[in-house]
Amino acid sequence: MQAWADDQKIAASFVNMMGDPAGELTKALDVQMTHPGPPSVGITGRCKRFAMLVDDGTVKYVAISEGEDDPAGDADPSASCAEAMLKATKEN
Repeated sequence: MQAWADDQKIAASFVNMMGDPAGELTKALDVQMTHPGPPSVGITGRCKRFAMLVDDGTVKYVAISEGEDDPAGDADPSASCAEAMLKATKEN
């Protein structure tokens, strides 16, 4: 995660990069991708593309980017991208 943060030039910023190697948080948040597509090509236990606004330990907003034919949200990740989250911070 540190290497990704460095690559994205957000190391030591307000953004917290966190890994979930055993998928415990993914399962607890119920954002595990269950679509058969990723496992059919060897990708198992993948997390859905999502963003969460948490304020002082309270979840204020959750956005999941997925579509019926796009379970990973690759074609349209906009629901969980920065612009959507900035809008959510103003509304929540």
